Amino acid sequence: MTTRTTPESSAPAPLLDLQVLVVAVRRRRRLWGSMALIGLLLGVAMAVLLPPPPTATTKLLVAHQEDQPNDPGTLIRTDAALLQTTRIADQALRSLGSREKPEEFMEDYEGVGLTNNLLRIDVTGDSDAEAVARARALADAFVADHVRRIGEAADAESKALLDQRDRLRADLAQVDKAIGEGSSESGPKVSADMESLFARRAELTSQISDFGRRAAEARIGTPRLVSGTQIVDAPRAVRHSLPRTAGTNAAIGLALGLALGLAVAAVGAVVADRPVLRREIAAHLGASVIAELPRRSPRLWQRRRIRAARTRLTASLARTVRGSAGPVSLLALGSTRATTGIALDLAGALAVDGPVAVIDGLPGLPLTHRDPKPGDPTVVSAERAASVPHRQRRVGVGSVAPGTAWTDLQHLGTRTVLVVRAGHGSAAWLHTVARHLADQRIAVIGVVLIDPDPGDRTDGTLWDGPHAAPRDGGERPARRNGGGTSHAVQAAGEGRRRAERLPMWAARVKDSDDEEGR
Repeated sequence: MTTRTTPESSAPAPLLDLQVLVVAVRRRRRLWGSMALIGLLLGVAMAVLLPPPPTATTKLLVAHQEDQPNDPGTLIRTDAALLQTTRIADQALRSLGSREKPEEFMEDYEGVGLTNNLLRIDVTGDSDAEAVARARALADAFVADHVRRIGEAADAESKALLDQRDRLRADLAQVDKAIGEGSSESGPKVSADMESLFARRAELTSQISDFGRRAAEARIGTPRLVSGTQIVDAPRAVRHSLPRTAGTNAAIGLALGLALGLAVAAVGAVVADRPVLRREIAAHLGASVIAELPRRSPRLWQRRRIRAARTRLTASLARTVRGSAGPVSLLALGSTRATTGIALDLAGALAVDGPVAVIDGLPGLPLTHRDPKPGDPTVVSAERAASVPHRQRRVGVGSVAPGTAWTDLQHLGTRTVLVVRAGHGSAAWLHTVARHLADQRIAVIGVVLIDPDPGDRTDGTLWDGPHAAPRDGGERPARRNGGGTSHAVQAAGEGRRRAERLPMWAARVKDSDDEEGR
């Protein structure tokens, strides 16, 4: 006899699931939305409470002797750097008659090169008039310093050329003297020397003329450069628009706050590792998601849809309880309020068949201490559960939050429905819940997901092979759809399986208008 087995195919889990990350960040929209709003408000507050100081601006046309069409802006950047020197700052302060230190004054202005020859100077002051006066003094000081440097450079170049010309004239005088002494002699050797001296005299004469011409040109170009350096835009106060500044700061604050909020939400989602998708929750708990309930909404049209979903959920759970041989419990994980509401609705639906008692095992006994309304079912605490007749139907309500007394859960029911809020429990705690329920031999009928993600399209249904019919005479292996069986349940016992199949009616409650119409 040959037994055919098919190994279970398991794809390696990705290091970072982008879909899970997007859903987790979207669910924390209150966080990053609040941070974006805070950034916007801070931007507006800075514009109102910290207005820019009075500022004046002026533009200078700066001519350079070394100007070239292909200059990458080195010369104008040098001028902007020279503007930030104590020499120019001190000259401007002297013209203003101010006793301020040049180092402090340098912090109140800056120069920006707009083109190769256009320099803009921005100066701040205590008032618009002071800022304009500072800008004018600074521009005049820079122009005077630039003209002085041009003149000094031209004088230095001209002097160097004239000194070279004088040295050449001294050499020419020696050559002329040698020619005069050799003119009285004769002979082939003397003739050759005379020819060399005449050639040297011609060369020196040409060089002397060239150096004289260059010295004259060096001085001629100076007036052109001096006249080309001037103030082309008179100093004027810069008008600041409060609405425009507030809008700009608000946009910047909004963008920075949103980026910071998204980053914090993404990092928090990765670190917290709280499953949100149906696929993940079903896989970690080892039970299918049989229904969903959206969170409460202030919108009227959504309230009607939520009530319809809750009615369908109550009817489905009522059919499950009627077909169950033992008591059924509802165990809450992060959704105590929703669990108590579902339990009361379920008890009301079962009351048509006979008396129903709700066993309150929640921390603080919220059902026991609540004020009963006409028609509400009987509610007793877990300590008084023994007083309920055995023939009376029971609906247990408990919690699987941290700190739960796991051994007490069996008194609430041997079969349970987990009511889990999406994103509340971590993956490690979901494994812990599945392991403890398996140890207590409490069968999980399914999971009711509270506050699911509206964009979740994953399948939260698990398929267990031992409950399915064999194919071709062989054993059908366990197949997982959307996450598989929890590792904690598998660790509780390799041969342990759920005693019953999920009922055929178990299906998730639709959460959209399109799905409700199907």
